[in-house]
Amino acid sequence: MHELSIVMSIVDIAQQQAERANAQSIDEIEIDIGCLSTVQMEAFDFAWDQAVRETILDGAAKKINRIKGKAKCLDCEASFAIENLYDACPECGQHLIDIVEGKELRVRSLVVS
Repeated sequence: MHELSIVMSIVDIAQQQAERANAQSIDEIEIDIGCLSTVQMEAFDFAWDQAVRETILDGAAKKINRIKGKAKCLDCEASFAIENLYDACPECGQHLIDIVEGKELRVRSLVVS
């Protein structure tokens, strides 16, 4: 379950940023997670509930933005939505694609006090 290590990394990032801002607590955290990332959301939510206890994120509101997959074909240069990493280009049928969006995993913002 790599979701636990992801959550622990998010806690570390939040702690570092709170210290930089001389904040005592974090009221809200906003996270981008791409639909094509390997994050299983049920496991992430379970890991979140366990890992943030007694940390600076304990009690913080959590907002998750799910980023849909988008790709560009390297053969015909068509841009299109994808749901799976192995989807083919709908225009030419080729599988040589560049994933433009959907693999994100980042802390977008923190609201501190």
